[in-house]
Amino acid sequence: MKPPSPPTRLLADPPFASLTDYVEAGGGECLRRVEGSSPEEVIDELARAGLRGRGGAGFPTSLKWHSIVNGGGGHHFAVCNAGEGEPGTFKDRALLRANPYQVLEGLIAAARTLGAAQAFIVLKASFVQELERVETALAEMSQAGWLEDIELQMIAGPEEYLLGEEKALLEVIEGNDPLPRWLPPYLHGLFATAPQLGWEAHELEPGHSGEHVANPTLVNNAETLAQAAWILANGADAFRALGTEISPGTLLCTVVGDISSPGVHEVPMGTSLEAVLGMSGGPLPGRQVKAVFSGVANRVLSGDALDATLSYEGMEAAGSGLGAGGLIVYDDSACMVEVAATLSRFLYVESCGQCLPCKLGTRHITSALESLRDGKGSDRELDVITERLRVVADANRCYLPVQEQNLVASIIESFPLDVAAHLQGTCRSDRARIPTPKIIDLADGVVVYDERQERKQPDWTYL
Repeated sequence: MKPPSPPTRLLADPPFASLTDYVEAGGGECLRRVEGSSPEEVIDELARAGLRGRGGAGFPTSLKWHSIVNGGGGHHFAVCNAGEGEPGTFKDRALLRANPYQVLEGLIAAARTLGAAQAFIVLKASFVQELERVETALAEMSQAGWLEDIELQMIAGPEEYLLGEEKALLEVIEGNDPLPRWLPPYLHGLFATAPQLGWEAHELEPGHSGEHVANPTLVNNAETLAQAAWILANGADAFRALGTEISPGTLLCTVVGDISSPGVHEVPMGTSLEAVLGMSGGPLPGRQVKAVFSGVANRVLSGDALDATLSYEGMEAAGSGLGAGGLIVYDDSACMVEVAATLSRFLYVESCGQCLPCKLGTRHITSALESLRDGKGSDRELDVITERLRVVADANRCYLPVQEQNLVASIIESFPLDVAAHLQGTCRSDRARIPTPKIIDLADGVVVYDERQERKQPDWTYL
């Protein structure tokens, strides 16, 4: 029997067709309460709610907002990161399709709290349906007077995975490639002319006199902003009515891979992994879950860890991490050496190349895994993997090489029999090549992966 659906706070069902529908359902209350509150009161409400970022890192939202309010400078900016591109994730796109208004209301509330006159929402140019929904919502909100004191701009960014990295996201807003900066946005924000490295010459930003301060900028994930809007409309106590003490509220999670009915679900934090997989119909007939990945940022969970709970503390206790709630399921027909090679190649290709230990390390690790997968490997390949995993994250600008470490090391440690079978030439898996689970569409229980990803090259071109 399919488990009952929990209360929905974000994923409107049916989707809101207009701003009028959203307002009739209570939309706009967040902004009314922000208008009558000080920045300190708004941030305190988020702190009492215990909201943490839903983009993967899980950083306390109130601390992010506080760092901008108290970050100095004459210019603050607010940015919504909707450039979703991690394998196994589709929740932000599902949210924007169903309820773009709540995301935008959260962004407007953030901008007003931070004293930002300009805000941005960034999506990939390939997100055609979501771009249309946001564009329509922005036009409705402008006509209704919601944007009178804020310039809110939608940015269509490139396809690269690093678009979703907050420092790279700022580069894209400024018209550059998605190459992560050194310093985080709260220290070096949008349109700051001061250099990140002190020995570079620079011009002062127009309108400034004396030493420049670097435009503290807030970057929050789309779901985070929608959750913030719900909290500010309904209160911290109501938010905490669902979830756990450490991980309150609800979570949007994507379930794809070897699962009967892929989908996006909104569940209370603390729901078991097994229950969430059950919402997607469980494993395919006659199969058992072998492995579950929470995106490509955390250590793999084996099939005997399905009692793990989807909370920050629950996934940590299970030896992994919550990430952005993207769950990639593999059943007992999958070879984990094949999976490791596929996911490692994704990270290698998407690495920007600014940090050589990352680009060279992910290349060598991927090459060694592919040799093992193809039956051409030996203990030498394992030695290469071990050595490169040790140094791949040296001097890293972003988290990508750490993801490589978590992902590959955990697969080798958790599935030694699969590795041994490839060394001995006895792998029994007869599945065709496992695709990279980078999602371009997910609706009605059907997931569509990006077939172009297999042809993407390390310089971000395509064969």
